[in-house]
Formats: sequence, C-alpha cells, structure tokens
Amino acid sequence: MSIVSDDNDFEIVKNVREETIKPEVCDFDRNFENCIRPKTFETYIGQSALKETLKISIEAAKRRELPLDHALFYGPPGLGKTTLAGVIAEQMGVEIKITAAPALERPRDIIGILMSLKGGQILFIDEIHRLNKVAEEILYPAMEDFFLDMTTGKIQTVKTLRIALPKFTLIGATTKAGELSGPLRDRFGIVHRLEFYSEDELTRVIKRTAGILEIEITEEGAQAVAKRSRGTPRIANRLVKRVSDYALVKHDGKITQDIANTALNALKIDDFGLDNTDRMLLRLIIEKYDGGPVGVETIAAALGEDVRTIEDVCEPYLLQAGLLQRTPRGRKVSPEACRHLGYENFTDQQNLF
Repeated sequence: MSIVSDDNDFEIVKNVREETIKPEVCDFDRNFENCIRPKTFETYIGQSALKETLKISIEAAKRRELPLDHALFYGPPGLGKTTLAGVIAEQMGVEIKITAAPALERPRDIIGILMSLKGGQILFIDEIHRLNKVAEEILYPAMEDFFLDMTTGKIQTVKTLRIALPKFTLIGATTKAGELSGPLRDRFGIVHRLEFYSEDELTRVIKRTAGILEIEITEEGAQAVAKRSRGTPRIANRLVKRVSDYALVKHDGKITQDIANTALNALKIDDFGLDNTDRMLLRLIIEKYDGGPVGVETIAAALGEDVRTIEDVCEPYLLQAGLLQRTPRGRKVSPEACRHLGYENFTDQQNLF
C-alpha cells in the first residue's frame, strides 16, 4: 500500500514507550506493576509449554543472527502477554517499543514508529485487533519484506518511494484473536494462546510478588489468595496488595490463611473468585430469564454494563470455570453456578439445562 506523506509524517508518536529491560529498585507504592514484572523465563511463572517453545525459537534466531519471527499472543486479559514480550526482549538482548493499537490512528503514527526502529528491535502492539485498516495495510510489507511503500509530493510532482526498514520483530497481543484479519494473522510466524493459571502456579506468583514487596505471607495465606484470583496473575497481584493493606491495618502485617479469607470476604470476593458483578450477572439470568438462554446485549442492558465489559472481563473466567454456557441462542447458567449461588431448589430444570 502506498501512503501519501509530507514531512510531518515522519514525526515519532509520543505515546510509544521505548524500554530497555533493567532491574529496578522497587518500593511498595511506586511503579508497582513494573517492579513485579518478571524479566527472565526463570522468574516468569506459568505457561510452561509456551516458554519452552519460545526458548527454542529465540536460541535459533540468535544462532542465525536474525530477529525472532513475528509473534502473536492471545487470551484473556491479565495473563502476562505484555510481560512475556519484555522477557523476550531481555532474552534477545534488544530494546522493546510498546504501544497500543488505538493510539495508531493516523498513517504517520505507524510510519513514525517503523522508521524509528533499529535492527533487531521489538515492536509490541497491544490490542492489535483494534488496528484500523490503513495502519494494518502499512504493516503488511513492513512485516513480510521489511519495506515501507510511500508516495510523496502532490499531483504532477508525485514520487513513489520504497524505504527499506531494519529487520525487526513485531509482537502483537490481543484478547480477541478472531477479530484479526486473515492477512495480518497469517504474517505471524509464532502464534500462541495463553492459558489460565492453576492455583499452584498462582500461589508461586503470589509468593514471588510478596517477596519483592517485602510482605510476610504464609503458604496457606498465599493459597487462599490464589484460590480467589480467577486463574489470573494480574488479579492475584492486585489482591496481594489489598490483603496486605488489610493485614497491616487490622493485624500485624502478616498474611495468614484466616486474614486472607477475612480480607477477601470484606472485598466481596467469594471462594470462586467471583465479585459482585459476576454474581449479579448469574443471578440475573437465573431469576429474570429462567436460567437462559438470554442475549449478551440484554444482560449488559439489565446490568448497566458495556457489552465489551461482559464479554472481555466477566465471561472468560465464568466460561472457563463452567459457571456459564454460551449457546447459539444466548447465555445459560450451569448447574454448578446454581449450586454455588444457593439455587439448589431452582425448579425450572428444563429451561436451565
């Protein structure tokens, strides 16, 4: 695709972060997310199969003295896609530029980023399924042939330019791989889905985070937090901080099983990791729609939530936990959801199941 350009098109967008992965001095309140991010595969907990595959690909790329193939990571939010990109940059010994697709609104935004890249660098685009069509078409020759096709000038003075780009690695992250166009998806040489974490893996994540933040926590306390973390490290890390606040104010600062459970109960997070919104969603389907099926638009309107919030935040875990079912006619609750919420005597079994 040829892009009409003027001199201003070579301006580098300001919302791109260029990062060199380095150890940081961490404190509890400043740079919380950055200071707990793993920097190596050894400290990146979970996703074992994916890590082994990436280690082989990275070692092969280094032996060939070539950049890593373009990679696409997809799955529910909070599972470590951005962190994994940083780990890859560290293992490859290169810098990483981080941006998000909604920030790349104009052709010059993506052009500026591509022209600023150095050989071997990694460009990470979060929410890549939200790229607009123009930006996506600019990426096609850049990813495949490492060229940027442009036209400059006006009317009689138009010139076509093909600008060579340094070889780089594009890493895309998305929660909705199905919304990527086929041509863009096919240009990624490495495509992997990140899976929800087990309770054992989350317990290790929690203990590691507590160690970095100098929070005293018992094994049972870590397990109690892990049980309610919805299989998601981001939620686990957030809950560690909230429970630590409670332990510091109400007790001696040490997180035990009893303190963790008391704090999480106060936050209205139950044994399944469900919060008020999750329970309201399930109860709505049971009480107002006979257990379903009911359309997601109807659910969102009844709850006063955005459809994307229901689909991207609530549903992935509810589906994975077997509490919600997605059918061609809409959403249905499962028998497990009824038991968990205390609807054992729900009478309309035919409509439910």
